[in-house]
Amino acid sequence: MDKNGLVDEWRTKWAAKEITVEEAIRKIIPGNRVYIGTGCSEPQALTTELIRQSDSLLDIEIIHFLTIWPEKYFTEKAEDQFRHNAFFIGSADLREEINKGQSDYTPIYTNEIPSLFLSGRKYIDVALIQVSPPDRFGFCSYGINVDSSKQIAKSAYLTIAEINPQMPRTSGNSMIHMKEIDYFVYNDTPLLEFHFKERNVSERIGKNVANLIENKSTIGIAMGTLPNACLKYLMDKKDLGMHSHFITDNIIPLIENGVLTCRKKNFHPEKVITSFALGTKKLFDFINNNPYIEFYTTDYICNPYNISQNDKMVSIIQAFEIDLTGQVNASTKGYNFYTGIGDSVDFMRGAALSKGGKPIIVLPSTTLNEKRSKIVPQLEKGAGIMFPRADIHYVVTEWGVAYLHGKTIRDRVLELILIAHPKFRQELLVEAKKLNYIYSDQQLSCDEEGNICIYPRRYETIITLDQNERIFIRPVKTTDEATLKDLYYSLNERDRYLRFFSFKKEFPHSKTQNEVNIDYEKTFSIGAFVGDFPDQEMVGNATYYLDKKINIAEISFVVKDKWREKGLGSYLLNYLIMIAKEKGIKGFYGTIHIENKTTIHIFKKFGNIKIHAPIAGENDIIFELFFEKI
Repeated sequence: MDKNGLVDEWRTKWAAKEITVEEAIRKIIPGNRVYIGTGCSEPQALTTELIRQSDSLLDIEIIHFLTIWPEKYFTEKAEDQFRHNAFFIGSADLREEINKGQSDYTPIYTNEIPSLFLSGRKYIDVALIQVSPPDRFGFCSYGINVDSSKQIAKSAYLTIAEINPQMPRTSGNSMIHMKEIDYFVYNDTPLLEFHFKERNVSERIGKNVANLIENKSTIGIAMGTLPNACLKYLMDKKDLGMHSHFITDNIIPLIENGVLTCRKKNFHPEKVITSFALGTKKLFDFINNNPYIEFYTTDYICNPYNISQNDKMVSIIQAFEIDLTGQVNASTKGYNFYTGIGDSVDFMRGAALSKGGKPIIVLPSTTLNEKRSKIVPQLEKGAGIMFPRADIHYVVTEWGVAYLHGKTIRDRVLELILIAHPKFRQELLVEAKKLNYIYSDQQLSCDEEGNICIYPRRYETIITLDQNERIFIRPVKTTDEATLKDLYYSLNERDRYLRFFSFKKEFPHSKTQNEVNIDYEKTFSIGAFVGDFPDQEMVGNATYYLDKKINIAEISFVVKDKWREKGLGSYLLNYLIMIAKEKGIKGFYGTIHIENKTTIHIFKKFGNIKIHAPIAGENDIIFELFFEKI
């Protein structure tokens, strides 16, 4: 009986091809190259028997992409007896054997794996795959895993299938006919399951990534726990699509809640397209006979050109380490191979080529024990550079987002230091100065004791002006120096005089860095930004400077000419008052030039403000504003 309760008539029809699992493995002879299916669709009965007979299988090369099989393949065998060749290192046991020299690793882009075999450059003697029972037309489904299996089985001399009635039937390019299968064994057993682990920083990283993802984007996740975790924080998005090398359980709530609709995709609209599923029985049941999800080979799914056909393509890629200039290691731990190239480069390039695309690197800021930063002056000795500097666009840690593409080394260094763990930022700054990456006098936001100040993200907000113009209001930070200078340089001569009480012509780093490296207590500054991240323009700025002795702060602010008389100046003042009141400050005071009618008008809105007339012969008006009267 099959899982639908029907008599297995197909077994009678194809009885000549059915053999026992022992007979199947005996088809393998010394010197053969054997391919084993990937991930959760690994043929368990065939693999178990392969391990059992391994002592008699001399000089056998085992080819596979991703192994999650719980049993060890290795039991102190000779180096050339039963040797694995992995295109991606998925298990700790295999990783150990590769780094001991007992197994091999082939670095290759995922989209190129099928052509390696179809071209004949790599010959497969026996392909061991797992498929569903055939339909009435004789077609079996590769089910949860098409990846390279379909192409490799096509090129193999001998294809042996483990037919499992618990394998889902899936849509797309996922079929193989019984005529293409030389032999099969029958095994009714639950599929292997894979459970992703999460780190305690997953939520913060996931939310930072979610802030970058626009509605109508198409998502692709690369191998790693963090990319998968990011899917959990997209529930407030609309009309997302998915074009991903693999899918996980986390897509189910997105589909069921109408978030992942694929309606706005350019490539295979209204379909999730993928190559394999990595998850649990819940996912396998969900994709069974589900026409919304289609499976294709890796040379199709992971082709950067195909990926790029999706507008707003977002690729989420996990890294191990990044240096201050933007070089990324995502596959090795020192000289030891840890994972592999896999799909990461394919999806990085695909997103970069997409119209409005966003390639995103994610990594925790430290190791698990927080003893070492993962943002470093120089990559670990022996580390493999998967992504050179020019490839990197967005980098996300639990501390924020850095945008590097098109930035100078100096800009990159500061961007990355600000998303490093605070306890390592000063150390990274010192090393960056030694390497002459940044200004020799460069500072960071520190308090009076020299402790790194944490950016107060809670004060970020978005306002909409009368003309439906959206303005992003947030505290300024170290990397805002250039935009603040641009604001100052945009002021005409009169505006500069009214703001600075002098005809300032220059705003050098030595002066302006003190206005962005603030402690958010004694000095607090907010900026008003327009445009999409990362190409934002500062169009307004308001700052207070607290005199702790009297608990009153001096205030100054400026708004770019074209943004005046729209209510922005009033909002900046009110918002800064809200922040100051929250911090227990009693009031503001300041000096206004008598000709600065706009600023005087803004302050006069506060009926209880005290304004002192200018002294004879002077042009300055002194004002005082105490919050308890507001």
